[in-house]
Parts: sequence; structure tokens; C-alpha cells
Amino acid sequence: MYLRLGWRNIWRNPRRTTVILIAIIIGVWSMIFLGALMRGMTDQMIRNGIATLTGHIQIHQRDYRNDPAVENSIEDPAPIEAALDERLPTGAHWSARIRVTATAANARYAGGVTLVGVDPQMEARVSFIGKAIKEGRYLREDDPFGIVVGRALAEKFETGLGKKLVLMTQDTEKNIASRAFRIVGIYRAEMEATEKQFVFVTLPAAREMLKLEKGISEISILLPGHEMVAATLASLRDAPPLSGCDVESWRNLLPLMRAYLEIYDSFIFLWYLVVFIAMAFGIVNTTLMAIFERIREFGLFKSLGMKPWWIIKEVMAESFFLLLLGILIGNILSFLSVFLLMNHGIDLTRFAAGSEFFGISRVIYPSVYGRDVLLANLVVFILGLVVSLYPALKAARFKPVEALAHV
Repeated sequence: MYLRLGWRNIWRNPRRTTVILIAIIIGVWSMIFLGALMRGMTDQMIRNGIATLTGHIQIHQRDYRNDPAVENSIEDPAPIEAALDERLPTGAHWSARIRVTATAANARYAGGVTLVGVDPQMEARVSFIGKAIKEGRYLREDDPFGIVVGRALAEKFETGLGKKLVLMTQDTEKNIASRAFRIVGIYRAEMEATEKQFVFVTLPAAREMLKLEKGISEISILLPGHEMVAATLASLRDAPPLSGCDVESWRNLLPLMRAYLEIYDSFIFLWYLVVFIAMAFGIVNTTLMAIFERIREFGLFKSLGMKPWWIIKEVMAESFFLLLLGILIGNILSFLSVFLLMNHGIDLTRFAAGSEFFGISRVIYPSVYGRDVLLANLVVFILGLVVSLYPALKAARFKPVEALAHV
């Protein structure tokens, strides 16, 4: 009976019901849709950070992270590579690199870059560079003088495919080493800062330039999933060949991103709470208006013997249906909004400089997490019923004589 009365009563004044429904729908939509956008930003930050030469795990000589100079390289990586082949899970890939700071110059410009010497085949499985070439071609193992640069760097230096670029850095003997390379490919990265920073040559070319015989700066490991990081990290740290090395996960290598992720869950809950508070004022005010318009009705109910608890249940039944309808429509609209942006995303290219400061990609793709959707719905439904108790209690306290005399 209460459910039937509640359903009929919410349609006695369609305009008022529509106002409450709009408030609930906007609240639910903003919680789920904007939450999906924020989750999409964090997911892309993680993917970009891992793909941009970080990987899930990195191995360095113990002093390299404090002083990333060429003399702090891993001199003999063969035992470490054997341990990796033995201990890494199925589906994992690794790549050895040389990474040093350098100066790039041509006839017009000069600027600082990071020189990265890679094994082309192995690096393509670990980082973004294998699929990022937009002009020209990727590096080959027999490229002693080939170099791949970012599009932003090529534009800055006013250069292009087939042009020469001179790199200068310090070798193992602490002398200035310089070498001219020819641009064979131009890559496009998610962030313009990456395109300006990294230039890629083959591992043998970097070793010859820096006078490194077998040495490497780091080994980057890409695992099939994030959930494997902790177990793999513990296994590698126990390996005897890695006893003199730093073995760190991406969370320690990207501390700013780790801090952002740690505060995100608290932030999204606060966001839900703020949206609900704004929505709750609308629910309470509109419901109170409906209650005061029906004072004579509630007085009649009580004079006929309806107990205050029954009136509370009848008013709560109305709130139940309003919340249920609002949540349902809000979920549909939010999922529709996510679906419409799933393929194209939100293009922030015009604001690239500002968004890249926070590590955000040029295009944001929403990402829906089941627990976020469940939390948003529970917050609206449970707290919505809680705030509806006040108008219900107000209706239950009307005295029959005063209510029937109300004009």
C-alpha cells in the first residue's frame, strides 16, 4: 500500500517531481561522468609514465639514480640478463638502455636532450617508441649513424628526415664526445615534452660514442599486468646478480604520480559528498514544499487513525521512487556520455602546455570503474533517504486539528 501510494503521489504534481528528478539526475551524472574523466586522466598518466621509458620495474647501478653519469653504468649486464630470463614471468619483456644527458646541435640551434641508446627490437616491446614513428622509419640494428627524434624537437630545430644532428656528451674518460647522426625517423608522443627531450640511437652507436664496452645505464622491464609488480620485484631483489643494483618499481621511479594516486580516492569521495550536499538542499526544500501543501491531507490521515510511523513510511516511499528514478536516468546519461567520448576523448591540444605540467595527455579518454559507480549510487540513494527523513518526520508531527484547520 505504501509503495502504491508513494508512486501515485509523486505524479500528483509533475512539475515538482520533475524539479527533484533533475537535481538527482544532474548529481548522479556529474558524479559518475566527471569521476570517469578523472579516472581516465590518472590511467593515462600511469600508462604514459610506464611507456615513456619507465616500465613497471627498472634496474640501475646503485649510484646511478643519485648521479646519472656514464661512469655509474652497469659494466657487465650479462649475469643480470641471465637472471631476468630465469625469474621474469611469462609475457614479460625487458630492454637494456644507455641513457645520458647530451647537447643536440645543428647549423641553427642547440639544446639539451637525453640521449637514449637502445636495442631496436627489444625496446619496441617495452616502451612507446616502437609504435610512435610518424615520419620515416624506426631504428635498425645496423644503423651506426641513424637517429630518431621527436616531432617537437624537429620543429624547434627546423630540421627533418635525412638531415644531420650532432650530439655532444661526456664519455667514460671524461672527455667531450661528439658524433653526427642522420635523422631516419620522427616520432610522436602523448606529451610534447617527451618529443623535445628524448632522442634515440642504437645501443652499439651509443657505446662506441661513449667508449662503453658492454656497459648499460639501465634495464627496463614491462610486465603483463600491474598486479605482478610486487611479486616480480621481490623475486628480482633476491637474485644474487642484482645484489649490487637498485631494483625499483614505477611507483618509486615516479613519486609525483604515486602521491597523486594516493590522494585521488579521498578526493573523489569528497567530490561525491560536495555534489550530494548541493543536491540534498534541492531534495529537502522541494519535499518540504510538497509536505506543507498537503498538511490537510496528513491531518485527515491522522484523524482517521493513521499512525505517525505510517505517514513516515508513506513519505519515504515517495523519496524512494524519486531517488530510484533519478539514479536510473542519471546512470543512463552518464554511461551514454562516456560512450560518446570513448573513441574521440576530450582534446586538450590547445592547452597542451598547461596539461603536460601535470602529466596529463593531450586527449583525455574516460575510464569507468565499477567501484566508483557503486559508490556514487550508494551515496545518492542512502544519504538521499537519510535527508528525506526530515520532511517525513515533519509530516508525522502535524496535529490533526491544526492540520485540518490549515488553509
